[in-house]
Amino acid sequence: MKPQTDNQIPNNKNQRSKSNFFRPRNMQQNKQLYSEYTTLLQKAADINYASAVLGWDQEVYMPPKGAEYRGRQLATLASQAHELLTGDKLGSLLAALSNADDLTDTEKSNVRLSLEDYEKNKKLSPEFVEELSVQTSICFNAWIAARQKNDYQIFASSLAKMIDLKKQQAALYGFKAHPYDALLDDYEKGMTVAMLDPIFKGIKEQLPVLLHKIKAAQQVSNDCFHQHFPKQQQWDFGIDVLKRMGFDFQAGRQDYSEHPFTTSFSARDVRITTRVDEGNFASMLWSCIHEGGHGLYEQGLPEDQYGLPLGSPTSLGIHESQSRFWENCIGRGIDFWKFFYPGLQQYFPAQLNNVSVETFYKAANRVSPSLIRTEADEITYHFHVMIRYEIEKALIEGSLTPEELPAKWNEMYEKYLGIKPNDDKTGVLQDVHWSHGSFGYFPTYTLGSFYAAQFFSQANKDMPGLPERIAQGGLAPLLHWLREKVHKHGRRFTSEELCELVTGQKLEPAFFMSYIESKYSGVYELK
Repeated sequence: MKPQTDNQIPNNKNQRSKSNFFRPRNMQQNKQLYSEYTTLLQKAADINYASAVLGWDQEVYMPPKGAEYRGRQLATLASQAHELLTGDKLGSLLAALSNADDLTDTEKSNVRLSLEDYEKNKKLSPEFVEELSVQTSICFNAWIAARQKNDYQIFASSLAKMIDLKKQQAALYGFKAHPYDALLDDYEKGMTVAMLDPIFKGIKEQLPVLLHKIKAAQQVSNDCFHQHFPKQQQWDFGIDVLKRMGFDFQAGRQDYSEHPFTTSFSARDVRITTRVDEGNFASMLWSCIHEGGHGLYEQGLPEDQYGLPLGSPTSLGIHESQSRFWENCIGRGIDFWKFFYPGLQQYFPAQLNNVSVETFYKAANRVSPSLIRTEADEITYHFHVMIRYEIEKALIEGSLTPEELPAKWNEMYEKYLGIKPNDDKTGVLQDVHWSHGSFGYFPTYTLGSFYAAQFFSQANKDMPGLPERIAQGGLAPLLHWLREKVHKHGRRFTSEELCELVTGQKLEPAFFMSYIESKYSGVYELK
């Protein structure tokens, strides 16, 4: 029954009674339907988060012999969650709720996004989802073994199978122009090869100009990072930094892993990991701050939207903006170290007492081509991402085979960075992503850096005196700004919409170029 308007005032007692009887009943029905929808999605989230706990354990604590059965357990949970999220019951609820006009804006957003997810999930059969989950476990453990023995061939066959499955997934999802578009959409909604190609073209055209100027300048030393830094003291300092950033250790924890990552089981249980190299302090430091940025985003998502779209991150690009914001815009900034450096010197007096904060800051921002993406500087980092992007496109479209991958990897590193890996571990085996089937993920790193620079510019406009606050250790206002501008919205907006809401304009790479040109002109005293 259509709700009454002011021009439909009942003209007799019976009509008034009938109207008042039906209106609350319809509202109550929709409320009940929304409650059923919420319960179903939260049950699916419970399963997915239980799976995430097993995935976290797989990468942190699980003994090697547990791999086979862990793969089976993860596959079972993935299949059960998929059945809930593609079942007729959810479809009926979403169909009914999509036509309800008495929902709140938050409820309407959740229903709209869930319907989009439902229609996409329906394209994958339970059997395919289970097969993909099993292969992910097989592939991950093969990657671990390959890294331990520094031998790509141990990983090659399981990677080939994974690539075949991702090609199938792209075909099942459907695409208009390029099969890689279908996989990109999983991480950055609406992103396509046609949109990314110009971004990476700009990187190839603009970044070498700045690199040329830096190479012509006197190189800064980073020897202060390459001393003996005992593991426990590195760990303790990292914990101090995370606490000051605002990471809530009553709602999260940090552990060691082969490859640093962040996972979340709710806003009240967020796990981050790091790795420690006693001969290179930078390895722990930047991964700790980077994953801390991811963790803060997860802890800042709306708790009352658990399991629902608005309780989830906007996208991987925005997620990466948070980690790059903290790692680069803040953590590699001079103001950050004006506050933290005296404490760091107390942890490592023998190593750093004769090193000035300015020397340490410049060392933290040294630009030099390197083999490892996660340890790359802010400028050459994007060539690492571009190489992976080009390789992924080629693998998914079939113009590159898994057998050709190591040679192609080495060729592109020599072409774009002027260096060539000496082994597989520092080359094609360095990232965990392909073992997880995360094709389409890597471009979000560059997008995240660009979003981060644009957000940082806006934060400085919105908070006059921000550099001085940071230099005094005042990071809480900055976290509050991110909570209000980014975290609290969940998936309510697309990345582009959120960027425009926060900064007044859509993503503009010029903010990133301006940021790095200003910063590195100072570090290298460029004219």
